[in-house]
Amino acid sequence: MKRIVLFMSALALSVATQAQIKTPAPSPAAKVMQTVGLTDMTVEYSRPAMRDREIFGNLVPFDNVWRTGANANTTITFSEDVIVGDEKVPAGTYALYTKPNATDWEFFLYSDTNNWGVPQKWDDSKIAAKATAKVQEMPMDIESFTITFDDVMSDSVNLGLLWENVYVALPIKTHTDKTVMANIEATLNGPSPADYYAAAVYYSANDKDIKKAQDWMTKAMSMMEQPAFWQLRQQSLIYAKAGNKKMAIETAKKSLEGAEKAGNADYIKMNKESLKEWGAK
Repeated sequence: MKRIVLFMSALALSVATQAQIKTPAPSPAAKVMQTVGLTDMTVEYSRPAMRDREIFGNLVPFDNVWRTGANANTTITFSEDVIVGDEKVPAGTYALYTKPNATDWEFFLYSDTNNWGVPQKWDDSKIAAKATAKVQEMPMDIESFTITFDDVMSDSVNLGLLWENVYVALPIKTHTDKTVMANIEATLNGPSPADYYAAAVYYSANDKDIKKAQDWMTKAMSMMEQPAFWQLRQQSLIYAKAGNKKMAIETAKKSLEGAEKAGNADYIKMNKESLKEWGAK
């Protein structure tokens, strides 16, 4: 019995010692990031090596879905909506799968990223986008599988895949121009009601120029179709702070009415206390 215990202890010590030894991964992890216009793109993948092996058509069979790398899913993340091929792809993270062939490759963005390699059961409903790209032959061999962002423009980029003597590029488009034009139009049209409102509340809360706060709040309210009771509450406080008790009371009554309709007990209480403080009748 004593010998068994000693043997088990030695075995446990051996395992613990081995667990502390670090060795290089055969297919090391990599991460590549690129900003395209206003969109951030990130690819995370593992990089297998050729090691004197024939890759495409052998190690990676033709006409089969490939994990596009090694180990866990290769993933691509978009911070904004993009267009892959001719399909709209919402912002988010997707597994990247491919189906290599001698002349072209099929690309698949797959919404389920929790697989180790290709899913055991492929589900077409999880394909967010697919596209086909032509194979370009390289003049030399690329030892390690490599993913790049190439031909970066303000509204487009090519996601490049290189290995052995093969290069394929998946075109990705962004909505940069549409977003910039919308920002330009909004900026040139001046601040929004929310901008005026936020500036007024900040000025009042931080004891800055109360007249400016009052002017900005008046501007914000004039631009709103129907101010909410909590917005009216802030306006009444600014009026009071500016010394305009008459308008403070008038606005607080409107806020109270709205709060009562909404059944908001907190704002009912706060408005009633303020109205009493300001001498409302």
